[in-house]
Amino acid sequence: MDGSCKHCLKWMWVACFYFEFMLVSAEFQRFQHPVKADGSLSFLVIGDWGRKGAYNQSQVALQMGKVGEKLGIDFVISTGDNFYEKGLATPYDPHFKHSFTNIYSANSLQKQWYSVLGNHDYRGDVQAQLSPILRKIDSRWLCLRSFLVNTEIAELFFIDTTPFVDEYFRNPKHQKFDWRGVIPSNKYLTRVLKELRCALRESVGKWKIVIGHHPIRSIGHHGQTKELITLLLPILEAYNVDMYINGHDHCLQHLSSITSPLQFFTSGGGSKAWKGDFDYLDGGGDDEIKFYYDGQGFMSVELTPTNAKIAFYDVSGNVLHSFNSNQLYYTYSTEM
Repeated sequence: MDGSCKHCLKWMWVACFYFEFMLVSAEFQRFQHPVKADGSLSFLVIGDWGRKGAYNQSQVALQMGKVGEKLGIDFVISTGDNFYEKGLATPYDPHFKHSFTNIYSANSLQKQWYSVLGNHDYRGDVQAQLSPILRKIDSRWLCLRSFLVNTEIAELFFIDTTPFVDEYFRNPKHQKFDWRGVIPSNKYLTRVLKELRCALRESVGKWKIVIGHHPIRSIGHHGQTKELITLLLPILEAYNVDMYINGHDHCLQHLSSITSPLQFFTSGGGSKAWKGDFDYLDGGGDDEIKFYYDGQGFMSVELTPTNAKIAFYDVSGNVLHSFNSNQLYYTYSTEM
């Protein structure tokens, strides 16, 4: 593709998405999202949800609406596995309305949704979820492979983690993945990691938050993702990332590094959960388990220039665990 074609494609994306953004690379696009008048920001995080309301998805959505109204949220983040079991078949798949539009119907949830792909999404037509056609059906929807959201006080880095997992390529078993746009995966991952390093290096946000589908550290069913520990974690630590937020494990959890301020949060309880199913941290002695819940629920994030407050909620809206960054940084600084 010559330079003139690339230029045309760039402006086609602008016209399709109706967003003001700067093209960072072939992988990352940058979106601007305003903060509140007082300079604060709040959002919800949900993952592993799209089951047409089943497995308590509708009940979780109801509580999200209530918490979203209370906090006056600015947007919602989805950590992937947006549509079970095999993503979307086409951009016109009714699964989109049945699992998204009709479920997250509360007034407070009529905000922008920023979504990444999960491994189940890769088992359908990936291009369908990425298609601007979905934005015409429901203007809240935005799903890309990897992208950035700048909110003035925070920068959020969304990473496409499914192609990192070797097993999906080597031993897919009965699963079929839509690898269009990813093969050869080694070149794809090299570009993603290069752009992430560049974006983090240039970041001036008070808070740096990275979002992906797969966990780096987890005691849930799937456990840790060794490829992310090897390839992604050193970058997050080198550039002082504050939080890594993921789904994939159908639970809620919080792990804290004792060697850096990095916090690991899992919000994968959007519908079907795995009661009593947990793992241990292999070689994970550097991380402290703060919270684990093997049921449905979601997570909220409230940011100011000086503090980050995280809360986890169950299917009834009860607060199960909360965390303030002020406590962490005081502890970390005194230990240093």
